[in-house]
Amino acid sequence: MANRLTRIYTRTGDKGQTGLGGGKRVAKFDVRIEAMGDIDELNSQLGVVIALLAADDPLRDALQPIQHRLFDLGGEIAMDSDQYQVIEADDVSALEQLLDRYNADLPSLKEFILPGGSPAAAHCHLARTVCRRAERKLHKLAAEHGFNPQSVGYVNRLSDLLFVVARLLARRDGGQEILWQPKPAQP
Repeated sequence: MANRLTRIYTRTGDKGQTGLGGGKRVAKFDVRIEAMGDIDELNSQLGVVIALLAADDPLRDALQPIQHRLFDLGGEIAMDSDQYQVIEADDVSALEQLLDRYNADLPSLKEFILPGGSPAAAHCHLARTVCRRAERKLHKLAAEHGFNPQSVGYVNRLSDLLFVVARLLARRDGGQEILWQPKPAQP
């Protein structure tokens, strides 16, 4: 692989503009740039979850490929082209299979669950909320410019998967999920 960056700073963004993959310049607050930022933040937060797992944890093998797909998704957003679509139906199906496998071991939900239970579970819940924000941004991008519907579906399934993984992590080693206890009604 050739060197892609010889210098990290370019100074071209100092005036509020940044470049897309095809060379087009847009405002740093453009919906496309915001969506890329949300996907990048999600990928970073997922990296924290993975870093909190033991080296031999099988969840690592499930989550690490997702980081690569998120990087692909960021590239898809950056290209600003209907011709460049990386996320496919098979990617969405792969998340659904993980969801089905991990959710099968969990009890049915009868209460709302609060984020927490363990550091890894709390970080997984945080990744889930960032994922939901990224999904909202992708819907906005799709409404304004059009966008790969498989990518939007992928992010939707990923937020569901992160919820299920957070539940698994909270229950590990005798741990518990934190159930919401609503404020009692006043007489």
